[in-house]
Amino acid sequence: MEPGEAVATGMYYLSGPVIGTGVAVLLTLAIYSFLYADNPVYKFAEHLFVGVSAAYGVAITYHMAVLPLIIDPLFRPQNTPSGQPQYWVIIPALLGLMMFSRFFRRYDWMSRWPIAFMMGIGAGLAIPATVQTSLLPHLYSTMQPLAPMAEGRLDLLTGIDNLLLLVGVVCVLIYFYFSLEHKGVFGVASRVGIWFLMIAFGAGFGNTVMARISLLIGRVQFLRFDVPEIFFPPSP
Repeated sequence: MEPGEAVATGMYYLSGPVIGTGVAVLLTLAIYSFLYADNPVYKFAEHLFVGVSAAYGVAITYHMAVLPLIIDPLFRPQNTPSGQPQYWVIIPALLGLMMFSRFFRRYDWMSRWPIAFMMGIGAGLAIPATVQTSLLPHLYSTMQPLAPMAEGRLDLLTGIDNLLLLVGVVCVLIYFYFSLEHKGVFGVASRVGIWFLMIAFGAGFGNTVMARISLLIGRVQFLRFDVPEIFFPPSP
């Protein structure tokens, strides 16, 4: 029997898509069974998801990092662009192996070196990227004209947007300035900053909820439309 070929079982035919869809349906219902109560079926599906994700991550790391960046340069240089062994990769390979010393209490101090190296590299890469993608565009947005002109006329709505952005940034910064007591005008500005923070947090939470609802809609559409089409295909 060829791979993917349907297997007759009475009046029904089992195939790869049918079996895969059946497993997906069972796991989906198992996860959503948590809405009723915490139960062993949900825990099984949860542990299975975590285990499969971890195994997939290990496989991807091996094929995308260990194999092309360590094994090929050292033992199979013909697979590299240079065609020559690159012995300098022994250093990062040793640093990676030192991470596993965390499993041995006597030698766990060795893991501090690769962790410190990763933290330093991460900070060095993240700080300039954050400045370029977040800080500078934010500063640019606060420097927009409060009375912009569009087609020779005053663009009132854009001016109000620019003013709100400027006031929000200044008031939030004042709220986090603790070297001066928050009283009088300074206190009023800090309270306004709290309102801006709450609006921002609420918008962020709303986006998170919308993302989760989108996932739920996708699962419901899968159960409502995809499952019947695969299990009970229309007759030719």
